Amino acid sequence: MAAAMSALAVAAGSLVSAAVIGVVPARADLCDPAQASQENARRQGDRAPDQQVPDQQAPDQQAPDQQAPDQQAPDQQFPDQQAPDQQAPDQQVQGGGIGLRDPAQSPDPEESTGLFRRNRSPRTPTPEAPQNPDQNSQDPQNPQDPQNPQDPGDQSSDRRGRPTRTASPSPTATQDDDCLNLGPFVEDFVDIRQVQPLRLDAGIGRNGSRGTFVAQCGTNRNGHNNPDNFIVAPGVSNGAHHLHDYVGNLSTDGFSTDESLAAADTTCRAGDKSTYFWPVLRDRKVDANAQDPDGNVGQVIRARAVTLQFRGNATSRVVAMPRFLRLITGDAKAGTNGAANARARWTCTGFTNRISPDKYPLCPRGSQVLRILDFPSCWDGQNTDSANHRTHVGFPGQNGACPQGTRAIPQLRMILAYTVPQGPSFAVDAFPEQKHNPVTDHADFANVMPDRLMQFVVSCINRGRRC
Repeated sequence: MAAAMSALAVAAGSLVSAAVIGVVPARADLCDPAQASQENARRQGDRAPDQQVPDQQAPDQQAPDQQAPDQQAPDQQFPDQQAPDQQAPDQQVQGGGIGLRDPAQSPDPEESTGLFRRNRSPRTPTPEAPQNPDQNSQDPQNPQDPQNPQDPGDQSSDRRGRPTRTASPSPTATQDDDCLNLGPFVEDFVDIRQVQPLRLDAGIGRNGSRGTFVAQCGTNRNGHNNPDNFIVAPGVSNGAHHLHDYVGNLSTDGFSTDESLAAADTTCRAGDKSTYFWPVLRDRKVDANAQDPDGNVGQVIRARAVTLQFRGNATSRVVAMPRFLRLITGDAKAGTNGAANARARWTCTGFTNRISPDKYPLCPRGSQVLRILDFPSCWDGQNTDSANHRTHVGFPGQNGACPQGTRAIPQLRMILAYTVPQGPSFAVDAFPEQKHNPVTDHADFANVMPDRLMQFVVSCINRGRRC
């Protein structure tokens, strides 16, 4: 008995010592929005159980295929998504790097899009980062626009021998963050079944163009990731302050030019060298990337399916996009800028008539999270870019017609499908001050299709074909 009591005393002493030393929960636990909210409530003495969202992603009786398909308007239905990759272990992507094709490798029979396996050329995002480059919300009057000259003393040479600006450290995130205020927060999530149905697209009129073309470019199995943005932050490493997934052009980074894109290889079929990219989604339950200076912590989740669909216009035929046309959609700083340029659309498979513009969806078990990103499709007829990367193109009105003085071009719609952890435990990469707000979702595109392929796309759309 004495020996037993002695052992208990030693164990108790060890526990007290651990508490005195300061043992704390793992960083991953606090970076999980659900766990962080509970920790904040504990610290504030307010446990408010009604603000906690349990892992309720999943009543089996609420299978997504029980959602009546006739709830969706006919022109709202999404194209068949590319077959999801089944290799769960390698679907997690870490760090940066440009994927390069190894010509010695044989075709991968498991890749539904006919792509080759590619070696990864790691390039860890530099910890130095600019304060301002916003890939989707540049204000032409903002003196911090990355296209404006900066202090010439803050320059180096890029790998192509050109002078380049080096990104400065982010002022809003430090390695000492304990994740409690990184975001997102439990209130940034919503059960998809609580979102009201809506009509996503305008009805197509008699003179409208009903066809579609789907670019087959894969799901970034080659691991092409970096935190650059050559459209709004050219010549800057880590100009986006968050990691991008790329499909299409294999050379895309912060130093890309029309010439370098045209000379590169691609993951797309039919010689489409266009570049398509978007911020990654992360699993916040996993303790990974924990020392990221911009607060983009967690394990990258690669999309299980990527659909790149070019669509017509509700009231007119479309004309060809010019080569090297650059487009952005959404606002990466909508959390602080407001919703004027926000274009986020979140939903779940089986519930695509329910769209949330400002909350992450909690999907029933068996349903995947969808990001729907529509690009502007009313072109001014002259320019391939503009100072704020927006005024050379615009969106159709509520009736689907393009504004006067513009002409309809094929509208790119990205549909990204993800298998995410249960509960409010995932987030999109973002600028640190945006706190991973779902309203900041955005994407970028540069058209590098051969002219012949673009004409084929236009023909498919105007003739009402599905290509």
